[in-house]
Amino acid sequence: MHRSRLLALLASCAAAVLLCSAPRAAERAQLPEPVLRAANAEITPAALAAPIRFLASDALEGRGTASRGDDIAVRYLAAELEVAGYRPGANGRWLQTVPVAGIRTHAPEQWSFSTAHGTVTLKWYQDYIAGAGVPQEQTTIRDAELVFVGYGIQAPEYQWDDFKGVNLHGKVLVMMNNDPDWDPKLFEGARRLYYGRWSYKYESAARQGAAGAIIIHTAPSAGYPWQVVQSSWSGEQFQLPPRAGESQLPLKAWATQAAVRHLVETAGYDLDRLERAARARDFRPVPLGIRTSITTHNEVAHVQTANVAGVLPGSDPKLAREVVILSAHHDHFGIGKPDASGDRIYHGAVDNASGCSQVLAIARAIAALSQRPRRSVLILFVAAEEQGLLGSAYYAAHPTFPAGRIAADINFDGGNIWGRTRDVTSIGLGKSNLDDIVRAVASLQGRAVVPDAFPDRGYYYRSDQFSFAKIGVPGVYLNPGVDFVGRPAGWGRAQHEQWEATHYHQPSDKFEDSWRFDGMVQDAQLGFWVAWLIAQADTLPSWRPGDEFESARRRAIAESKHPPLAQR
Repeated sequence: MHRSRLLALLASCAAAVLLCSAPRAAERAQLPEPVLRAANAEITPAALAAPIRFLASDALEGRGTASRGDDIAVRYLAAELEVAGYRPGANGRWLQTVPVAGIRTHAPEQWSFSTAHGTVTLKWYQDYIAGAGVPQEQTTIRDAELVFVGYGIQAPEYQWDDFKGVNLHGKVLVMMNNDPDWDPKLFEGARRLYYGRWSYKYESAARQGAAGAIIIHTAPSAGYPWQVVQSSWSGEQFQLPPRAGESQLPLKAWATQAAVRHLVETAGYDLDRLERAARARDFRPVPLGIRTSITTHNEVAHVQTANVAGVLPGSDPKLAREVVILSAHHDHFGIGKPDASGDRIYHGAVDNASGCSQVLAIARAIAALSQRPRRSVLILFVAAEEQGLLGSAYYAAHPTFPAGRIAADINFDGGNIWGRTRDVTSIGLGKSNLDDIVRAVASLQGRAVVPDAFPDRGYYYRSDQFSFAKIGVPGVYLNPGVDFVGRPAGWGRAQHEQWEATHYHQPSDKFEDSWRFDGMVQDAQLGFWVAWLIAQADTLPSWRPGDEFESARRRAIAESKHPPLAQR
């Protein structure tokens, strides 16, 4: 596109977006030419490649939570923000310490279950994976009964309760993954909600006072193959200190569908029939007549990692009290079980050195502007995302800006390594009026904004913008598109699926010289322009009426105007 035409389009887009949100905003906003210039100067293939190459190198040993490599990554990112001109953003410090308990579970090679018709043994790693859910040296379950609880969901807004008041204290709950997905009027149909996430399943079991939970794994219901469970759950697991009164689940387990099918068949049940029964609102928990005992020995370490925070104060005396957050997680899985080539380092190049690199490039572009955005900008590299969004959850519980003054979170988790696209994926499209800004900016690039190409995988609830959503903050989670320039229809989707099946959470997620960065440049520039427009607008973004997080937003804004006495 000719440069003068692009400038004119960008100017008209900025004015349109700002005028829609606040009539006088365009009069005070910086003309967009410097914004375009900063994007071209700072967001380049070289600027994106270099940080990925370093963060995913062998020297950082996979950036496992609270590891040596994790500490190097944290210090590197803080140094980059300081060089770019940011100020320490965690109450005068670059690092917000995140205390975590690390648990390395040594589970038995065989887990035995007794039924009236015989004993069934599941093999560690092949059939089941289990981790201790409480940071103590030993986890023991003695002669506990297994109960099939369907989806394990309590959702009063959908008139759904899989437990029906049954006393499940001390039981081991067998749970389906996903949430009800066959009717678009029930839950969200094919689009997965948080009710379908593994983290919800374990939280739900803990609220019932269960001794343990076994999630039935299938690739469609999890969104990834069994090898991802093996690599993600067999090493050291981390958790935040429990909140006061928070229930904890002693044992968190996964098992393959084939293993669970054999187990319940031995007890006289048909797994398909049980799952069909669970598709009805009147389903009740089914005691399976299976009992089990298990002891795990656990290495426990109380350690710390950190969120990296750098802030660029806003230029508007009033709006500078509010902030736009750009986030990416800096952790991966460290050193673990070797792959077929013998590589034991889980490099995490795409996931998520590439997200850190994009946010760094955007941070430099914002800092390079001759006039700062009206709102403040917080660059936040969060810890322990792979352990259950721990770093962003910790920040959400201990924010440096009140939740009601956080305009939005723009999150990057993974980058486009295959080239330019005609589209861009906005995870959570339709949830907030941030969609309008994303569409307006994407149109400048000749791109369409499309919803999640894999709605059944629940990506909105699998990355750090979810932690912000829970405290009411609208988020933009940009993912690579699937319609690639110069490629046939379906090629992009095939690349995504092949990468996930082969490289996701594996040592092979490493930097490759064959990567193309022009698509990643597109996405980072789009994120930069979206952040700038949000920072310039008079009004805060909002959730669509009726969205699941709308009430949290109202509470947060009201509290920021009239904080509790303890915060005054």
